[in-house]
Amino acid sequence: MSVPAPAPGPAAPPGQPWKAAAAAWIGSALEYYDFFLYGSAAALVFPKVFFDASDPATATLLSLATFGVAYAARPLGALVLGHVGDRLGRKKIMVFTLMLMGLSTFLIGCLPTRAQVGTLAPVLLVLCRVLQGVSAAGEQASAGSMSLEHAPPHRRGFFTSFTLSGTQGGQLIATLVFIPVAQLPEEQLLSWGWRVPFWLSVAVAVVGWVIRRRLHETPAFARQAADGGVARLPLAVLLREHWADVLRVIAGALIASVSTVFTVWALAYATSDAVGMSRTAMLWVGALANLVALGAIPLWATLSDRIGRRPVYLIGAVGSAVAMTGYLWAISTGSYPLTLLLGVVAFGIVYSAANGVWPAFYGEMFATRVRLSGLAIGTQTGFAVAGFAVTFAAEIAGPGGDDWAAVALFTAALCVPPALAALTARETHRVPTELLGEHATRGASRRERVPA
Repeated sequence: MSVPAPAPGPAAPPGQPWKAAAAAWIGSALEYYDFFLYGSAAALVFPKVFFDASDPATATLLSLATFGVAYAARPLGALVLGHVGDRLGRKKIMVFTLMLMGLSTFLIGCLPTRAQVGTLAPVLLVLCRVLQGVSAAGEQASAGSMSLEHAPPHRRGFFTSFTLSGTQGGQLIATLVFIPVAQLPEEQLLSWGWRVPFWLSVAVAVVGWVIRRRLHETPAFARQAADGGVARLPLAVLLREHWADVLRVIAGALIASVSTVFTVWALAYATSDAVGMSRTAMLWVGALANLVALGAIPLWATLSDRIGRRPVYLIGAVGSAVAMTGYLWAISTGSYPLTLLLGVVAFGIVYSAANGVWPAFYGEMFATRVRLSGLAIGTQTGFAVAGFAVTFAAEIAGPGGDDWAAVALFTAALCVPPALAALTARETHRVPTELLGEHATRGASRRERVPA
């Protein structure tokens, strides 16, 4: 017997899909300005400021490990913020995560150095990075859920892609802000110059709060709450009814390894003595790649509204394995024009196919009452592995840090689980919003009716 569709919920105010998309874009841009700013500093500054500069290789390895610490904290943040978001609403999480990120990033800019307080300096750095990770755990899941549930059913891919184009926008802003800082004389860069971009996060938090506090809760969540359908323990419902989709999202989220290797390890490798490219030149590679991604992401997402999430996502996952190999090879040649070209292709175009479609692809796997929990827990668990891909890459690259082929093979291997996850997932781009995730609910209901 078929399950009747839920009754229509309260209508969203006019223009709310665009407002939700704009809030997702701007909030994610501001949030990930903070998050990715740390990546540039971890590759170029922190080894000399917070770690033992007399051993550059070990200092760089430890600095890159602190970049991954935030990813390790994200699954815990996802458990807490996912539960709250499915119980109390998407808007509250969106405001909270932005304020927490702004505060923790500002505090990083105020930290004493190793020369001033010894080993306490890296300890304080790690604590601030953990707070950044907790904040990021709820950001994309809440923004993605908000924009998906406000979007017209036939354009969910396009509207949810604003979350990820905002992420790329934040990465672009962080890179552009860091470029003039990186050009400072070494003494000024290491004493005060690196702190300025972190202090700017105060403005980030204020602007984001003004934008997000005016956003309405989604009709889907309002309907769920009005019908008494809000889960008391979203995690229990999620693991009972959607466990297979959670595993798919975890595997799919490993695609973020492409971003972390591109953003952090490749930057450190290109500016090392083994290659010798300038800091500013390599920062421009990231800036231009992210600029191209701002246009590519909504185009890929719009294509997914027409032909489906799976084929577009697979283009990004499989293509990234090949494109990143080409990019790392280009760096090894020392040719900057070739590095710039292949960097833009790999990260700006190819990776954007998977990056732009995953908010809709993953979000459509879950029912409304567990969507934020499913997105947060699934993505942040996978992202935790992706975050430490940088540390693993530094180890795989060998004592000289120049075995780019081994890192390329490692990055390609991490693209395999996302491809398999997409191949086993359902195509959902034509499923009505109110029926998303119903397959799992019906399956659980049938199992519950079977006598012991």
